[in-house]
Amino acid sequence: MKYVIIIPDGCADEPQESLGGKTPLESANTPAMDSLARDGIVGLANHTPKHLPAGSSVANMSLLGYSPLENYTGRAPLEAAAQGIELGEDDWCIRCNLVNVEDQTMKSFTAGHISSDEAKTLLQTAQENVTDSRLEFIPGVSYRNLLMFRPTAGNPAPFSQETRATPPHDLTDKSVAEDFPRGPGSDLLVELMQQSHDWFEGHEVNQKRAADSKPTASNVWLWGLGQKPNLAPFEQIHGVKGAMITAVDLLRGLAALVGWDRIEVPGATGYTDTDYAAKGKYAIDALSNYDLVCVHVEAPDESSHEGDLEKKVKSLEEIDGKIVGPILEHLKASGEEFRLLVTPDHPTYLSTKTHTHGDVPFTIAGNGVEPDAAENYCEKTCAASGLSMPNGWDLMPFFIKGN
Repeated sequence: MKYVIIIPDGCADEPQESLGGKTPLESANTPAMDSLARDGIVGLANHTPKHLPAGSSVANMSLLGYSPLENYTGRAPLEAAAQGIELGEDDWCIRCNLVNVEDQTMKSFTAGHISSDEAKTLLQTAQENVTDSRLEFIPGVSYRNLLMFRPTAGNPAPFSQETRATPPHDLTDKSVAEDFPRGPGSDLLVELMQQSHDWFEGHEVNQKRAADSKPTASNVWLWGLGQKPNLAPFEQIHGVKGAMITAVDLLRGLAALVGWDRIEVPGATGYTDTDYAAKGKYAIDALSNYDLVCVHVEAPDESSHEGDLEKKVKSLEEIDGKIVGPILEHLKASGEEFRLLVTPDHPTYLSTKTHTHGDVPFTIAGNGVEPDAAENYCEKTCAASGLSMPNGWDLMPFFIKGN
C-alpha cells in the first residue's frame, strides 16, 4: 500500500462576500480534489486544542498523528530539529523572526520576505553585539530564524512553561504595544528585541533594502520558545516508512523527529512563488522508495497572512493542478494499492490574516475506502458529511487503517 498526504497549509477559511458566500476552497477550480471527494470520503478534523496556540506547530503535530496535549513543548524546538540542532535537557530554543515594525505597528512579520543571505548577515551583527555567552542566533530560511539559550553551571534559563510570546503573524497591521513577551524570562526577550532595533538601524542590509523600496528588518521578534520534544518514531507506530516534502523548517523538523526522510525540491520557496509542479514530480519519484510521502505547501497560508484572496484561490488551483492531479493519476496508473489524503492543518482567515482554532476539511480516497455521498471537496460539504474528529490526531491512524 502506498500512502500520500497533501497539506495545503491554512487553506480552510470563512465564506467570502466577494465570492458570493463561498470560501476560497469552494470557489477555486479543483477538479482533482473534487474527484477524490467523489471517489472517497470527506469529513472534519480539529488539530488545534483550544488551550494551545492555533498555529502550524500544534496543528501539524496533530495531523501527523501525535497528540499535542501530550507532546507539544513549543514551536522553535521543532524548527531546531530541521537544522539538526541537538537540544540538551535544559536548553531552550526560541523562534526569531526578522520583522518590520513602524510606529509600533507590525507592518511585515517577514521583513518583506527578506532573503536568507540578508537574514544571515543581520544575525551575525546581532551575535556580535550579544554579551551573554548562553545566547546564540542561528540563521534559518528567510525571516524564519532561531535563538538558542544554553544554560551554564550556576546560570539556569529564566524561562518556564508560563512564559508567553505572541506570534508576529498574529499582529499584521496591528499595534504591538501590548504584545511583547510576558512571564518568566520575558525581560530578557524584550531587551533583545529592543536592542536589535539599534543594531539593525542603518545596517548596510537595510540601507540596500530601503534603496530598493523593500521593507527593512527593523528588529527581531522572539516567540515560540520551548524545550526538547520526544516523539515516537512514526514507522514504529504505523509500520510505514515516510518522507516529507516541504520548504518550511517546522515541517522539516517534525519529519526529523518522527523519523521521516526529508526530500529537498529545487524551486520550493515556502511562498506563493514555489514550484508546485516540481513538488508533484518529486513526490511521484519518491513513491518508489517510500511507503508514505507527505507534500506540504505553505502558499495558501502565506496568502491568508497577506489578506490576498486572489493569491489564495490561485494557490489552491496550482496545488490541485500540479500536485494532487498528477499524483492521483500516477497512483491510479501504477497498479499498486493506495490511499490519498488531502487536508489543511488549521484554518487561516483572510479577514484576520492569522491562524484560528477550529475544524478543517479532509478527504480520503483509495483502496479500502468506501465512498460516501460527497460531490466535491470544501468546508461545507465536509461539514455535511457527519464524519468528525474532534481529536485531530485520530485522523492519521484512521487514514492508515482505512474505514
